[in-house]
Amino acid sequence: MSDRFRVTYRLQAVDEAEARSRAEAVAREQTVEIPRAAVPAGYVADVMLGRVEQVTPEGGAWRAVVSYSPDTAGGEVTQFLNVVFGNSSIQQGIRVTGIAPGAAMAATLPRPRFGIAGIRRLCARPRGGLIAPVLKPMGMPPEYFARLAAGCVRGGADIVKEDHGLASQPAAPFRARVRAVADVVAEENARSGRHALYFPNLSGRADEIEDNLHFAREAGAGGIIVMPGLFGFGTVARIARDAGLNLPVMTHPAFLGAWVLAPDNGFDHGTLFGTVQRLAGADISVFPNVGGRFGFSAAACRQIADACRAPAGHGKPILPSPGGGMSVERAADMTAMYGEDAVFLLGGSLLADPDRIDDAVARMRAALDGG
Repeated sequence: MSDRFRVTYRLQAVDEAEARSRAEAVAREQTVEIPRAAVPAGYVADVMLGRVEQVTPEGGAWRAVVSYSPDTAGGEVTQFLNVVFGNSSIQQGIRVTGIAPGAAMAATLPRPRFGIAGIRRLCARPRGGLIAPVLKPMGMPPEYFARLAAGCVRGGADIVKEDHGLASQPAAPFRARVRAVADVVAEENARSGRHALYFPNLSGRADEIEDNLHFAREAGAGGIIVMPGLFGFGTVARIARDAGLNLPVMTHPAFLGAWVLAPDNGFDHGTLFGTVQRLAGADISVFPNVGGRFGFSAAACRQIADACRAPAGHGKPILPSPGGGMSVERAADMTAMYGEDAVFLLGGSLLADPDRIDDAVARMRAALDGG
């Protein structure tokens, strides 16, 4: 394979010589992981070894582009990400700012099965921002979540999303909760003519994941939430590739925050929560909204949204899903910031009066629609 994929890194270095040395070290570390003099001639040196393509100054640091052969990844998304930033993620002063998979590598990776257009089709919302109230808190029984879900559908929710903290706790085991909520969402959809999608949070031990996925699908889930920081991007890819399962994937950023918070290490926000999610096959990417309790900047949030929806990105454009700090009062500002192609998460503010959650969701729907 001659079509190499390219990764852009921002390197901390005192001068160009150090920056180039660091880039060469990354190219080796991410592939052969041996000194240059020990690299076998031929295929290993010519193909498998990472290749520094460019080193240029950039804003007080250095921009380095390193190319890799698709052979290094072997067609696996997990190994692909290992080549992108495996051992080098343990070193200081290296940050991934871009990933260009190239045609050959892209052909082996999963793609978002639904993307923006597919999600809109499923929930019958051709225009306007999408609303996703969040079912919480942990410790409540399945019947409580079913009542909340029913109110969400009546109020006009597009997606009924479980909180990522709902797993298989004694108060609401995964299967009992999923069955109860899926049933009531189906009933409310049938009664109202709506098409709300229920996204349960994937949970369980490693040997239970497959069965739980199929249980959720058979119970009537309209999608699934995956925390790739805990379950792995390979799990996202596995679901995205499965035409029989045919479930949209919403990824949640739990356990991934440390990857973006240090400015000189990890990933740029858009690369991790936009580009990488698309490369793994996600359809919706959740991230902390500006103005919420997590402190992402407006620039970081825009970067994520742009990476999710870039027409030239991998596969279908996907929906950014800002969460936190969303209210009726902020609806106009959030629509101006993100546009219509976004899933707006509605959390704690809705639960002040759970018995009237339908009214709260309806007010948000009206606010997003400019009513």
